[in-house]
Amino acid sequence: MNTTKAMLQSLDGTPDIIFMFNPQEIPVKVGIETADSKGARSDKGIPKVSYSNRKPLEITLKNIIFDTYEQGKSVTEEYISKFQQAIEFAPGLQRPPIYTFRWGGEIYIKRCFVQDLSFKYTMFLANGTPARAVFDSLTLKEAEQTNDGGGGAIKPKRTTSTDTNNNHHSDSFIGNIFDDFF
Repeated sequence: MNTTKAMLQSLDGTPDIIFMFNPQEIPVKVGIETADSKGARSDKGIPKVSYSNRKPLEITLKNIIFDTYEQGKSVTEEYISKFQQAIEFAPGLQRPPIYTFRWGGEIYIKRCFVQDLSFKYTMFLANGTPARAVFDSLTLKEAEQTNDGGGGAIKPKRTTSTDTNNNHHSDSFIGNIFDDFF
């Protein structure tokens, strides 16, 4: 039985990024934008809070390993270069590439970009070529659909769909889980 690999599937024509080893966990960060009203308090003295909207989903993957030692190849050329492209502007656009983060049939974020990336080389070939890289963290941030045609900025995704019962649903797997809890 073959193992299905997690991947960042490009929506902009840049190369897909297929993980060599799947994540051990997928930590999700989601929250609500709030603002405290200075001086405004309830009858019990609790500060009044204004609610604005949902923050974009963030997933930070840790300890992701890429290894080319057995093949005698550069891990930079085989894997890391695709992540380096992910933090540059997409060709012809004024923003980084947009991806779908998926693993098998599950879509964890329908539209996201690589917000932050931190890795280290941990193994080298005899000639000094890096052969293993370990990602300390890879942060993916949800993005909304843009009609930029080359000039738009990434905007946090705040759109939802509504069913016949007026229940709101996000367009991603994690968003659906989020809706189920709140």
